Amino acid sequence: MSRSRYLITEPDKPHFLTCTVVEWLPVFSFPENVDLLLESWRFLRERMGLRLYGYVVMENHLHFVAQADHLDKCLASFKSFTARRIISQLERNGAESLLMRLSWSKMTFKADREHQFWQEGSHAELVLSDSMMREKLEYIHGNPLRRGYIDRAEQWRYSSARNYIGEPGLIEIDRWW
Repeated sequence: MSRSRYLITEPDKPHFLTCTVVEWLPVFSFPENVDLLLESWRFLRERMGLRLYGYVVMENHLHFVAQADHLDKCLASFKSFTARRIISQLERNGAESLLMRLSWSKMTFKADREHQFWQEGSHAELVLSDSMMREKLEYIHGNPLRRGYIDRAEQWRYSSARNYIGEPGLIEIDRWW
């Protein structure tokens, strides 16, 4: 049972999801860490039937809208795989200060690991209609705009905004419209 108050109530329906790094650490400022997220989404699309409708990766969190027969299992797999691989990459790169912060953030009841990468939960919201899907995708693609990083949504490299204007993105998605 998830400890989050936001539950994946209907795992076969689209959900808006948010994953945040503990302490809001800016680990996605390093492109090689974002590549691991993209690799995981590709795997989940190919092997677990994940339908990825949109995403954005910011420096310390990400949002995406997805659907799968077992979305809860896809999400658990995504968070587990990416946490392990990013921590390994940080170790190889000698990112001691980040690793120390991830270690301090480890929950005391998690004796099976040395670090905590993701905050608990995913703030899952069931997408109930086409208008809600459009709202969530616009929110996702507008995230870097609201932060003042870009002038147009499709300028953000780590987003599905390009896919929605007919340009190739970094990964394939399942366009809603």
